Amino acid sequence: MTNAARPDDDPLIKGWCPGALRPMLSGDGLVVRVRPFGGRLRRAQVDGLASLAAAHGNGMVDLSSRGNLQLRGVREDSFGALIEGLRGLSLLDANAEVEGRRNILITPFWTAGDETEYLSAALGDALAKDNAPDLPVKFGFAVDTGDRPVLQSASADIRLERDAQGGLILRPDGAAQGKQVDVETAVAEAMQLAHWFAAHRGEHKRMAKLLASGQLLPDGFTQPMQKQTYQPAPGLSEQGVLTGLAFGQLTAQTLAGLAKHGALRMTPWRMVLIEGAEQMPELPDLVATQDDPLLQVAACTGAPGCPQALIETRPLARALARQLQPDQTLHVSGCAKGCAHPKPAALTITGTAQGLSLIHNGRASDEPAQTGHSPHSILKAI
Repeated sequence: MTNAARPDDDPLIKGWCPGALRPMLSGDGLVVRVRPFGGRLRRAQVDGLASLAAAHGNGMVDLSSRGNLQLRGVREDSFGALIEGLRGLSLLDANAEVEGRRNILITPFWTAGDETEYLSAALGDALAKDNAPDLPVKFGFAVDTGDRPVLQSASADIRLERDAQGGLILRPDGAAQGKQVDVETAVAEAMQLAHWFAAHRGEHKRMAKLLASGQLLPDGFTQPMQKQTYQPAPGLSEQGVLTGLAFGQLTAQTLAGLAKHGALRMTPWRMVLIEGAEQMPELPDLVATQDDPLLQVAACTGAPGCPQALIETRPLARALARQLQPDQTLHVSGCAKGCAHPKPAALTITGTAQGLSLIHNGRASDEPAQTGHSPHSILKAI
């Protein structure tokens, strides 16, 4: 497999996400995505995943924008043993179809026995049933039922969250109002809304796109949403310590080190919450302070790890991070797909066959302000 660009520079869009039971082949081997149940890994599971990543992959682990962990560089002849290891850690779904439906983001700020813990488990059970709706592969849910919303900027199509009075509402992504529900009815109502989407979506694959097309919601979605003010940053919380991961990636050794400090709760912010911890661990790969410029940077795997990437992204991203203003965001993308940051960034660098393109306030696929840069010249251009 090579990194040669196609003549039109158009990246291949596969249209699906890897799982554990349905891995994806990349430039560095198989990518095996593990979806923690309840958005949480027990310490023994964290330690076990670290061992499996080192034994069957290249020792690199990614945290995805949906709070999942991806083991990279898995060898095909070792995949079966890896699956058995994941089964022993209770980290597998019944089959690939159930795994593909269980796209659930969960706020990390919950306490044992509260509504969030119950609702996320009940929603996972509902999506595992034979009568679960037939949904597009990237369609997802968010259980954002802490005291305040924290997941509204993350990717999800059906959201359980709080209104301004603290009541529980079901809100379709793209709508400013939700439907009043309670703990007993929330999951059934979420499934009913998912079935409604499946029946009305036409060619649309995401809820917000369907609503933007003019499709009217069923009756009952009249309760105003509570708007998110939370900005994720490393530091202490009531539940433990939130620590950043440079580019959302860490080594198996660092993952094993985290296991010594507590269970892990996943987030979509390139951060993990170390449950019960009272201070920031001193481990490689961690972003421990709120003023670290790496928090302002998104960068995909890049070459040679991704066969579609036309540049090495992360060395360039580290160099550029030092030049950013405090309010600037930077996205370095190996190709025009922009997987690491689908939304606009203040500065975007896209790898092309003709060199690096510089895009202002846009996505990796947008029209560039400048093209043909080398890694040296792009440092001066920004």
